[in-house]
Amino acid sequence: MQPFRIVEGVAAALPGANIDTDVIMPKMFLKGIDRSGLDRGVFHDLRFAEDGRPRPDFVLNRDPWRQAAFLVVGPNFGCGSSREHAVWGLKQLGVRALLGVSFAGIFFDNCARNGLLALTLPEAVVSELLAAASDPARCRLQIDLPAQTLTGADGAVGFDIDPVLKTMLVDGLDPVGATLRHADEIRAFEAGHFQARPWLRAAPDGLAMQDFNGMMRAEY
Repeated sequence: MQPFRIVEGVAAALPGANIDTDVIMPKMFLKGIDRSGLDRGVFHDLRFAEDGRPRPDFVLNRDPWRQAAFLVVGPNFGCGSSREHAVWGLKQLGVRALLGVSFAGIFFDNCARNGLLALTLPEAVVSELLAAASDPARCRLQIDLPAQTLTGADGAVGFDIDPVLKTMLVDGLDPVGATLRHADEIRAFEAGHFQARPWLRAAPDGLAMQDFNGMMRAEY
């Protein structure tokens, strides 16, 4: 995954509450066997009219927000179904971080597992960010994840983030990659575990079943 360290870009405001995953990624984009083309699916019914033309009043169809790196969102963003396509599509569209007061639990976990930063911030901070993101002259932000600071037109604020999640994002690791960093420790544990409990491995040829059962009784 792409590491997230210091990222600067335009923030767009999407203040509506309870924007669900069907709005973020409509079900018609869940049919493919791969992830291609999901960027077009993001907010599809808000971005495009029935004839396929972009809706000029939607924020992501207007400058300077067409290439927004950040979305400042309303409460309970990502509620609804658990579709991971919503996160995949946001990433394909170029969104690097979501800033809001609350996120739906499964959606938040999907973000964490796919390298999309979802920051939970105090309501007062989000209100200020929404105001700045709505102003073309003040909508640029910088997020310094190692330093845990967010800098915008109104100054800098700190934020909290789970240390494990922070490490994964900074180093560009998914859960498998983070786990494999401990591969030597895992192998050492496994070897010791099986050495102390040899019956957990497949019984070797010639080992009578009564001997195998006897080892189990001795352990328990």
